[in-house]
Amino acid sequence: MTETADVVVVGGGAMGASIAYHLAAAGAGRVILLEREAALGTGSTGRCAGGFRIQFSSEINVRLSLASVRMIRTFTEQHGLPLDVDVDGYLFLVRDEASWPGYRAAAAMQRSLGARVEELDPAAVAALVPGLAADGLVGATFGPDDGIADPSGLTNGYATLARRAGAELRLGASATAIRTSPDGGRVTGVSTPDADIDAPVVVNAAGVWARDLAATCGIDLPIEPQPRHVVTTSGFPGRPERRTLVIDTATMFYFHREGAGVLIGMPRLADAVATFETVVDDGWIAEELLPVAVSVLPALEAAGLARSWVGLYEMTPDRHAILGPIGGLGGLYLANGFSGHGFQHAPIVGKVIAELVLGAPPTVDVSTLRLERFARGELIGESHVV
Repeated sequence: MTETADVVVVGGGAMGASIAYHLAAAGAGRVILLEREAALGTGSTGRCAGGFRIQFSSEINVRLSLASVRMIRTFTEQHGLPLDVDVDGYLFLVRDEASWPGYRAAAAMQRSLGARVEELDPAAVAALVPGLAADGLVGATFGPDDGIADPSGLTNGYATLARRAGAELRLGASATAIRTSPDGGRVTGVSTPDADIDAPVVVNAAGVWARDLAATCGIDLPIEPQPRHVVTTSGFPGRPERRTLVIDTATMFYFHREGAGVLIGMPRLADAVATFETVVDDGWIAEELLPVAVSVLPALEAAGLARSWVGLYEMTPDRHAILGPIGGLGGLYLANGFSGHGFQHAPIVGKVIAELVLGAPPTVDVSTLRLERFARGELIGESHVV
């Protein structure tokens, strides 16, 4: 049996939920979201640290953040649904003299686009977050409008709004393939284990699994899964009172207050491999993560480990998202490859995808993020990947 829809959205993380809501609210017709798991937001969204920031090194990421952060911070006011949001800022610590001019230049660019970003000396850093190791600290950039929000709250909030607007969200429903016309020039819908769904528009928001889905219609997405460990600690003396998300740029180790303790993480860059494996490596935590953690925040030496898990980043070669339609395949739209900042860009990307599908001018021009940039060799580059 075959059913019909106007748009099928594949993926039920924060991104897919936002897209489904914005499409339905904008009058896109019958919108069906397919999520293969039994609940929304159980993939990368449910395993992320929940941070949002304007401090990026590329202009397009800053523009997306400026719009998306406003949407996160005003979510409850605008929609009347609860969302836990803490705005205590992001602090990028720079200990390398050679790196400091680059961070200052990025801060200047961010300010030129309307962001509030400060440059702090070591004394100001110590006053903002007492207890940080100041050895070799050159300076820091601080975004007072950056912060932390609840990924589950945002995802389920958009899901609630999507249902209210008429979208149908199906859990435990996989899309096994994107179907196309006989000439391969247009999307005709998706296949599922139960039935085909005919639709003139399909949005691939399948996270780290987007590449496999795109391959079913002949599209090669340059996306690879990269595991990231996250650890929470028990309470300890000297725990920071602010929820400022602190990043040590030499290692990209980060932490923020979480409950009685802190949440910590760090990219595993030395031996990073593309894998879907999410088993916690206790040896790496003990031998690599914790020594760096204590070197940045010495009081952590007295903390115990409470919980650890692994989430997957969907990484692209230039660490930027792949957004928008596909040249030569009408009706397919991509929202993939966010390289660790998908949760925070989900609100604005949902709105932009809806605008592109409906032929409206997009709130943020994302034409530089089209898939075709890779074939043209027009990679963008983002150095502030945490």
